[in-house]
Amino acid sequence: MLPPHTVNDDREIAELGISEPVTALQRFCNRLDAVCGVEARGIERIPEELRERSMTLKDYIHMFTIWFSMNCTANQLTLGVLGPVSYGLGLTDSMVICMFGTIFGSLCTGYISTFGPRSGLRTLNVAKYTMGWWPSKLCVILNLCIELGYGLIDCLVGGLLLSAVNGGGMSVIVGIVLVALITWVVVTFGIKWFYKFEQYVWMPTVIVLFVLIGVAGPHFDTTTPSRGAGAQLHGNRLSYFFLVASGPLSWSSASADYVVHYPKTTNRWATFAATTGGITFGKLLIEFLGIGLGSGLLRNPTWESSFKAHGIGALVVEAYRPLNSFGDVCCVILAVCIAANNIPGTYAAALNWQQLGAPFAKIPRPIWSTFSCIIFTIIAIAGRDSLFPIFINWLSLIGYWTIIWITMTIQDEYIFRKGSYDWEIWNRKDLLPHGFAALLAFIIGWVGAVLCMSQTYFTGPIAALVGSGADLGLPVACGLTMFVYPPTRWLELKYVGR
Repeated sequence: MLPPHTVNDDREIAELGISEPVTALQRFCNRLDAVCGVEARGIERIPEELRERSMTLKDYIHMFTIWFSMNCTANQLTLGVLGPVSYGLGLTDSMVICMFGTIFGSLCTGYISTFGPRSGLRTLNVAKYTMGWWPSKLCVILNLCIELGYGLIDCLVGGLLLSAVNGGGMSVIVGIVLVALITWVVVTFGIKWFYKFEQYVWMPTVIVLFVLIGVAGPHFDTTTPSRGAGAQLHGNRLSYFFLVASGPLSWSSASADYVVHYPKTTNRWATFAATTGGITFGKLLIEFLGIGLGSGLLRNPTWESSFKAHGIGALVVEAYRPLNSFGDVCCVILAVCIAANNIPGTYAAALNWQQLGAPFAKIPRPIWSTFSCIIFTIIAIAGRDSLFPIFINWLSLIGYWTIIWITMTIQDEYIFRKGSYDWEIWNRKDLLPHGFAALLAFIIGWVGAVLCMSQTYFTGPIAALVGSGADLGLPVACGLTMFVYPPTRWLELKYVGR
């Protein structure tokens, strides 16, 4: 069951105090909303009276399905391949680490998503209650980097797949533009089209994935153990665990956006379970396949040469090769359905632009969604030959800042607020926290992450002590934040008052 349609009449909007259309652009978008359902609503809080309805089991299943669909996409194959190829882990090692890393990241995102129905606010408007008015802008900027980064990665993988299917006859650029166009259409129309698309797009994806299991499964290497020993092996395992966890963690800073239309009475535990379960099962289905492909290419010269020459797209095409033209059809389906992962991120990015400040908020969401699509399409085209370095480095950096913010949010809710929030003051600079404590904890946590990070461009001095380098940035950032935030927040409340 879909949430009720957003209000689309200027008079109703004014009466409810949701969003006064002060610009000609906003009035135009409101008319488009009324005529053809282009969502005009921006970052304003959705009042409880607009969300009132009875929740059913079907609603929670729908919530699970949306999250499953968003994560069961071909770009996740890349993360799976990294286990055997980049970290030298065996198939069993990779799968066990991938499973627990994914569950950890999904639990964090599941927690943040529960604020959507409770508050009626977009995720990073909720962040103001922990981070404060001005420091929350830093979260907005970092989240824009996440969403635009994922946009270019999704378009790249789609473009590589389509180009490989065509034997290189179709330019990767054409494939990138095609995925971007599908994303733009759905995102511009907004939440109703987004829900409809995600509700059904997982079906063809799952079907062709099971075909891939059948045709490529016999070539997976189930016997070769992980490479290395001692500190080096443990370091690789830790690095892969936290890299995998960064994937679902990246959804946290937008997770409430996708359930914000649900009523306040929505069961919090059910929202948490539907989000966590949807992300976990969606990602694991395809990441396990990626691990299998990664293990197989190390023993299959044809797979390996295709992968080295043209990346993940060529590897998938080669895996489907025994099916001839039907295999090509399967690859095309996977490429087109990558938009299921790109659409929610771009939807959130359009809202993030508005959260940068009042001048940005005056520009309607559909225009920002168009702008976002243009940006990541251009970057994807320019960086189409550097997918792996981009993906590895980008995903780990995402995890560093999101775990810091999530740690502070949990402590703020249960230690200081005791679960009590006044959602009406979401846009009151004079009533929200200043954010001194949060900013200090954020900086200290980030410094710890830098000292303990292990990336291709930099290895921190602490990370270098574990084998050939282990990425410990995420747990160290979490631990430092956990110790710094409570006392500094207590001092802030005592001497500043909010």
